Amino acid sequence: MSRQDYIFTSESVSEGHPDKVCDRISDAVLDALLTEEETARVACETFATSSMVVIGGEIGLSDPERLKDYMGRIPQIARDCIRDIGYEQDKFHWNTCHVLNFLHEQSAHIWQGVSQDGAGDQGIMFGYAVDETPELMPAPIQYSHAILRRLAEARKSGAEPTLRPDAKTQLSLRYEDGVPVEVTQLVLSTQHADESQKSDDIRAIVEPYIREVLPASWLTDKTEWWVNPTGTFVIGGPDGDAGLTGRKIIVDTYGGAAPHGGGAFSGKDPTKVDRSAAYAARYLAKNIVAAGLARRCTLQISYAIGVAKPLSIYVDTHGTGAVADAAIEQAVAQVMDLTPLGIRTHLGLNRPIYARTAAYGHFGRAPESDGGFSWERTDLVEALKKAL
Repeated sequence: MSRQDYIFTSESVSEGHPDKVCDRISDAVLDALLTEEETARVACETFATSSMVVIGGEIGLSDPERLKDYMGRIPQIARDCIRDIGYEQDKFHWNTCHVLNFLHEQSAHIWQGVSQDGAGDQGIMFGYAVDETPELMPAPIQYSHAILRRLAEARKSGAEPTLRPDAKTQLSLRYEDGVPVEVTQLVLSTQHADESQKSDDIRAIVEPYIREVLPASWLTDKTEWWVNPTGTFVIGGPDGDAGLTGRKIIVDTYGGAAPHGGGAFSGKDPTKVDRSAAYAARYLAKNIVAAGLARRCTLQISYAIGVAKPLSIYVDTHGTGAVADAAIEQAVAQVMDLTPLGIRTHLGLNRPIYARTAAYGHFGRAPESDGGFSWERTDLVEALKKAL
């Protein structure tokens, strides 16, 4: 029997966090190539530090000459991302930072396996869903994202001109009978413009937005607030701490509430099962919970490089299932083609929809009309019920 009364904590980081700046640039490179060609291959890594961005990895188009022409666009793509995030600091400014491009053509040996619809690598991917929020996400990570997204909106609209892009938050939620009921600890650190602003000043700015986002009953007299607990936070972003693509895999997924296969998402085209199969696993887990087959579901898929068919499918409903887990495993295999090509086709992943995923979580977002966040749809509910 799983615990029903406990405290669980998750964190999120903003789009201006150094690692998220890098995720955004890597995914913007991916989107630009997918705009050129839906079968583009991308494995893009970004590193950022004071006044410098370094981009490397493998990319590929069917026409090598077009690929050469594309290389010259990479620095401007990076600058556009930094400008949209909001960095105009002396030592990290979108218009003055150095952008070094070391991208090269994809390995012919990797291209060979992927072109035959094999997986781009071996690996294990997990999906998760739970009925404690309307989005079927764990509440601590879902609301941590929501707080930072709301503060970013206030900053970019001009409503809060002293806030700056780099921020992180952490929520500790107390559960009773498996239901979140109270915030016991709330941590928020946000970059700001004025060195004279102290913790109390920043709390006065951010608290109304936090209360706007969180259920009112969760903030009580016992809730402990830790807003900019170190005091001044003026130097932020890659000038304060170097950033790297793929270092926030728990922030990107379920905030530690579920297992993780270890593979990052950003900068990877959908032939990479690290990304596409993790999206498929979330899609299936969410539909299982939405169908009422379980209140909570963890789903694992595994692959081998160059092999199309998944090696295994595992479902665990943590004792909440309405039917046997083994029966759900069989139903999952019936309702969705889990080869890399099948996933890309079913979810429409060969589209430039990835830069928007780089901050505030890849899961728990609303499906969009252009195919963004297609893995958040719940359109497999009836098929799953029928298969069972």
